[in-house]
Amino acid sequence: MSKWRRLNSAFEGQRRSTRNINKRMDKTIDEKRSRIDFLTEKLNEASRAYYTDGTEIITNYEYDEMYDELLALEDETGYIRDDSPSVNVGYETAAGLPKIVHEKKMLSLNKTKDREELKAWLGDKEGLLSWKLDGLTVGLTYENGRLVQGVTRGNGVEGELITANVLACRNVPKVIPHKGRTMLRGEAVIKYSDFEKINEAIEDADAKYKNPRNLCSGSIRQLDPKITAERSVNFYAFSLTQSDGVEFLTRHEKIEWVKEQGFDVVDYVMVNSGNLDAAIDKYEAEIPDFDIPSDGLVLTLDDVAYASTLGETAKFPKDSIAFKWRDQQAETVLREIEWSPSRTGLLNPVAIFDPVELEGTTVSRASVHNINIMEDLELGIGDTIQVYKANMIIPQLAGNLTRSGNIDIPAVCPVCGGPTLIKDDEGTKTLNCTNPDCLAKHVKKFSHFVSRDALNIEGLSESGLLKLIGIGALRDFADLFRLEEHKSAIIGMEGFGAKSYDNLIESAKKASHTTPARLLYGLGVPGIGVATSNLISRYARNKWSDIQSLDEETLTEIDGVGSVMARDYAGFFADENNKEAVADLLGLLTIDESYEAAGTGLEGKTFVITGSLEHYANRKDLKAGIEAEGGKVAGSVSAKTDYLITNDPNSGSSKNKKARELGVEIITEEQIMEMLNK
Repeated sequence: MSKWRRLNSAFEGQRRSTRNINKRMDKTIDEKRSRIDFLTEKLNEASRAYYTDGTEIITNYEYDEMYDELLALEDETGYIRDDSPSVNVGYETAAGLPKIVHEKKMLSLNKTKDREELKAWLGDKEGLLSWKLDGLTVGLTYENGRLVQGVTRGNGVEGELITANVLACRNVPKVIPHKGRTMLRGEAVIKYSDFEKINEAIEDADAKYKNPRNLCSGSIRQLDPKITAERSVNFYAFSLTQSDGVEFLTRHEKIEWVKEQGFDVVDYVMVNSGNLDAAIDKYEAEIPDFDIPSDGLVLTLDDVAYASTLGETAKFPKDSIAFKWRDQQAETVLREIEWSPSRTGLLNPVAIFDPVELEGTTVSRASVHNINIMEDLELGIGDTIQVYKANMIIPQLAGNLTRSGNIDIPAVCPVCGGPTLIKDDEGTKTLNCTNPDCLAKHVKKFSHFVSRDALNIEGLSESGLLKLIGIGALRDFADLFRLEEHKSAIIGMEGFGAKSYDNLIESAKKASHTTPARLLYGLGVPGIGVATSNLISRYARNKWSDIQSLDEETLTEIDGVGSVMARDYAGFFADENNKEAVADLLGLLTIDESYEAAGTGLEGKTFVITGSLEHYANRKDLKAGIEAEGGKVAGSVSAKTDYLITNDPNSGSSKNKKARELGVEIITEEQIMEMLNK
């Protein structure tokens, strides 16, 4: 990253002065060569970051613009460096994984964004038009019907050996019917739906993964196959390069044969110059609902014999070409830079501009990422800026036509008013709040409050809560039940919309009808977990006024509440700020204080539950049933345990062994149901 920023700084003046292609033509040969050197290094740095490190340091739009400029300059001057991205493929292989030389080069694809150019390329031939999936290109080799090798594309000549990781992919066959040597290529990807599930499970907003492509690359190119399996990596075949004993006349016959071997293949349609436009339109219409990351389409000639006569360049095969979506741009006016907070104190700049229509949706905001990009674009309030959607999905800034540069970096945090500090991390400048008590740094208390066992407000991840804090809609717990006051601001938040807003409001209304135990747990009283909040609520017979009034001496009478916990509990409710916050909440909640005394059928008995259940939905439900009859449920077997509940009493599990050693009675789920009169 530091080298990237040094390059940016060193060539900043040159980049600005050579922005216009007509002006570049007037430069001397030395200046043009210098520009080629700059572009080559910058594009190579971006490729290494993207392919090897799994990070993006420039947008796709910027990369394509610089790459096209490099091609024009190389063609004009004849000066092409050995390391130019115009003659090299992919990325350098990373340390740690074994390297292997491809039997046949795994080349990249030439590209176009022009439909007429695509038609001219196809001519009077037939072709296969398919998705260009955005993941990691992988080659597979089978011998005697068994997978013997998986390898990444790497730099096109040498890749990384990832056989064990490929075997851990969801849908890669370990064995295929064909026993002759078989080699095929495809794309390893992580679907958007799986990507979202993975990120939802990560509480730390700053630790969430940026996009499916980077996560997939990291999941495949590492040393532990378990990680690959856990991250739901899928493989979609797109070409067959060897099939001993089987001959084909067309590409679509090859793909259908690959299907018969048990592979998922990239979706394709047969096209000619007459129906090509309609086929592209069909794919374009499917983009919003397509679950697999894609950055365009691929057109491949169908006739195998004809395709084999075309050969290849140093970088591209001549029988296939990529069609990249032409990014729809719009001009608009920058109205504000919003500083979006994070849990670590980082304040991320977000551009707010007059709404524009892009790819069928209304867009009014886009992340600027860091201060370097703000300075690079010389952003200013009132500037005419250009915006687009990267891969027709993510709003980005493409340029700034007026470049007033009049934005002042805020000296105080917009969330808490505390002082800010610009940090320079190896050339990347970011704005940070220095106040340790900043509300954004305590977002976890809100995350706890809305969690499933507390108030259970669905649809609010940590990142969503931070956005609410950022727009000033969330200061205290009670604000979660006053979100309707901020309707327009919430609908305008990144990742939200009218439907998300309606779902959030409905979830908050549902959550406002709660129980004393849920509220007590949600408040985050030190040491009070789910089980203890239930104990205390039952002790107070579900009367909230009694629950918040319990003193230390009374609390220690409750089984499971120690002196330290009692002291912290009483101190929490004695705090004036907490009193005020709870009183505010109570005016917005409907608390079900109904109380049914526990039975006595299992009074004095302690149970431990292990293994899967057949009749109860989960252990929590069974535990509730036992506690309703006066019993207790512990987490581990001890001398105080009366019964171990398991549906596999002969299992060699540690809990079964411990129970037998201590003489604890082992019963089944059906037996405990009989004890509960179920």
